[in-house]
Amino acid sequence: MTNAQNLRDEADPGGTGPPQADNGGDPGLDRDTIVAERDRYLDQLQRTAADFANYRRRTEQERSQQRLLANEQLLREIVPVLDDLQRGLGVLPPEERDTALAEGMRWVEQKFLTTLKKHGVTQIDSLGQRFDPSMHEAVEADPAGGDTVVAVYAPGYRLGEDILRPAMVKVGPTDSTVDSRQS
Repeated sequence: MTNAQNLRDEADPGGTGPPQADNGGDPGLDRDTIVAERDRYLDQLQRTAADFANYRRRTEQERSQQRLLANEQLLREIVPVLDDLQRGLGVLPPEERDTALAEGMRWVEQKFLTTLKKHGVTQIDSLGQRFDPSMHEAVEADPAGGDTVVAVYAPGYRLGEDILRPAMVKVGPTDSTVDSRQS
């Protein structure tokens, strides 16, 4: 309790009188000045709270972006392993395609594809599509010309809307026989 409060209590022991503003004896502090100062502090507090909320949102976005980049790098390294597994399945002799080993390899392939899909990776549908340099890498072109993907040597993948890896394709005329070396 301050001295001013003690004096008030002694003057009004029952505490029934109206509360008095303690301006510390400074005649320049009136109610309007105090209200204006309160409003200024409230405004500062609200701005600080908004700045903090923006800071939290920004740092969460940065963390999310860093996680995405880390995942993207890992997925780029895993996709070639899937390619090798699919190539292995593609060269199995006909008499070995129904063996337990081949079935196990197909299960591993499906598990790979399911895991990639769970992390937002989808295969680019390329065969028969118009060649798009943002999604395809032409590794061979038919001498007759054309702008249609007629063979897919390695599938391309997207991570969300971004290209994780372009498809390696052969480009040729639309009417040529469509050949896929993808199993």
